[in-house]
Amino acid sequence: MLIIVSTSSNGQEQTEENSPTDSVFVMQKSPWGAVLRSAVLPGFGQFYNESYWKIPVIWGAGALLISGWAYNNNLYNDNKDLYTNTGQTIYQYRRDFYRNQRDNFTIYLVVLFILNLVDAYVDAHLYDFTVEEDLITGSSRFNFRFYF
Repeated sequence: MLIIVSTSSNGQEQTEENSPTDSVFVMQKSPWGAVLRSAVLPGFGQFYNESYWKIPVIWGAGALLISGWAYNNNLYNDNKDLYTNTGQTIYQYRRDFYRNQRDNFTIYLVVLFILNLVDAYVDAHLYDFTVEEDLITGSSRFNFRFYF
């Protein structure tokens, strides 16, 4: 009788300790909030996620692509004017080439903007993820085992 009573009381204590309602995970950063911030100003979502080192990378790549777009646009306009004034086919070929280059830089800018948004979203999701060791118990939060 004593064994049955002690095991039933032990079982009840374990279910109370392991109940899923004890702790609820709440994300510290909103992924869609980070995306909206990055949509308004590229790099602002990375600032929100505290990934400060990514901001100059995004702005530098954006500045490089914008300067390439402006350079090709100026050459396109110059060759367009020369072609309309002279009618020589070499200016037509150059005009078409620089127009294509300008359009490629436009596509690169759109891709950079989309990658900026995706990075802000993923970084906000992973903001709470940690693999640091617990210094009190000496165990890792996540243990990965590789079998070869």
